[in-house]
Amino acid sequence: MASSPAVLMRLVASAHTVAEKAGTIVRKVLQSGELGIVEKTGANDLQTLADRLVQKSICASLSKSFPKVTIIGEEELPAESVEEDLIENGHSTLILQKSCPDQYASLKEEELVVWVDPLDGTKEYTEGLLDHVTVLIGIAYRGTAIAGVINQPFYNYQIGAGASLGRTLWGVLGLGAFGFQLQEVPDGKRIITTTRSHSNKHVTDTVQAMEPHDVIRVGGAGNKIIQLVEGKASAYVFASPGCKKWDTCAPEAILHAVGGKLTDIHGNAYRYDANVKHMNSAGVLATLRDHQYYLSRVPQAVLQALPSD
Repeated sequence: MASSPAVLMRLVASAHTVAEKAGTIVRKVLQSGELGIVEKTGANDLQTLADRLVQKSICASLSKSFPKVTIIGEEELPAESVEEDLIENGHSTLILQKSCPDQYASLKEEELVVWVDPLDGTKEYTEGLLDHVTVLIGIAYRGTAIAGVINQPFYNYQIGAGASLGRTLWGVLGLGAFGFQLQEVPDGKRIITTTRSHSNKHVTDTVQAMEPHDVIRVGGAGNKIIQLVEGKASAYVFASPGCKKWDTCAPEAILHAVGGKLTDIHGNAYRYDANVKHMNSAGVLATLRDHQYYLSRVPQAVLQALPSD
């Protein structure tokens, strides 16, 4: 008799289905026209009803199926009972059919930490830039992002009425990444993707130091990593604090699963242990290829201004 699937694969399979439910919630809130926007720390740091409902849905659903896993969500919400219709008990049978990489086959629930960004690109969501929006569920073991799920609730929305909306990307280190077609930027092209609403002199100076042929300014860390793996950008550059662990855990796992790299701007890896501070204080540099080139171009003044954790 075949042995039951490893805990990690069961968790990824559940996270995949939970993320798809999250995407449905995000679309429904938008269709209702009642976004329920509140400012957290200012006009560029918003929370909507979708953020709140999705976090409740993801955290409650995964906690129910995996009670010993540590789950850290972006939104600070009051402890309250979660409506039954927000709970998702399903799982992706396709993921359960895949073999768990040997190094993770015997992991226990209590060794895993899940980082949740219920709505990455909230500002863009409120402004109708729907392709920027993602739902992020990252899974870490011993401080390393080892698996991730990214749902794009509005994928295909620009096609117009009748389009089939949404898709889910996922990956596990040692297994690969799925739900998209891996592509690279044409040889010799340097296309930088960076923030559209959180820029400053350090960000601008660092982007220019890369000598890019083109710069794309978009919202959402998840969205930027998708640009890297789909060949629309060669580097994601954000030389500033502001990004948090729940922004980068899932995207980093998917990027690393296809041979890319995500670090701070000094080239140091971020850690995703349960007790780490949430801010990525030394910025983010992510690439599919040639990470060292982009690291070598970061200005000295920026490196000094953003000390590594």
